[in-house]
Amino acid sequence: MTPEAKVKKKIHATLKAHGAYAVNYIGGMHANNGTPDILACLRGRFIGIEAKAGSNKPTDLQTSNLISIDKAGGLALVINETNVDSLPAYLTNVTTSQSNYTLYCKPLEEPK
Repeated sequence: MTPEAKVKKKIHATLKAHGAYAVNYIGGMHANNGTPDILACLRGRFIGIEAKAGSNKPTDLQTSNLISIDKAGGLALVINETNVDSLPAYLTNVTTSQSNYTLYCKPLEEPK
C-alpha cells in the first residue's frame, strides 16, 4: 500500500466513524481534473479532501478546486500523514470548521 493510500484509508475510517457519506473520486477521460480525492458530506456540509503523502503539495488545478469548494461554503482540506489525526476535530465541528488548504497550497495568481 502506498503512503497516500494509507492516508486515504485513515481518512475514510475517520469519515465513517463520524457518520459521513464519502466516496473516492477517481479521474479519467471524462472526469473533472483537479477534483479532490475524497468527496464527502456530513451534517449537510460538503467536504472535499485532497490526500497527500510526504512533501507532496496540491497542484495548481487541485488548489483551484479547493478554493472553489471553500468559496461555495464547503470544507476544503488537505490531509496528509502529519495532520490526519486532526481530521476528527474538523468533523466534530464540521459546521464551523475552517478549510485548511491555504496551509498546504501555494497562492494562485488572480487572472488578469
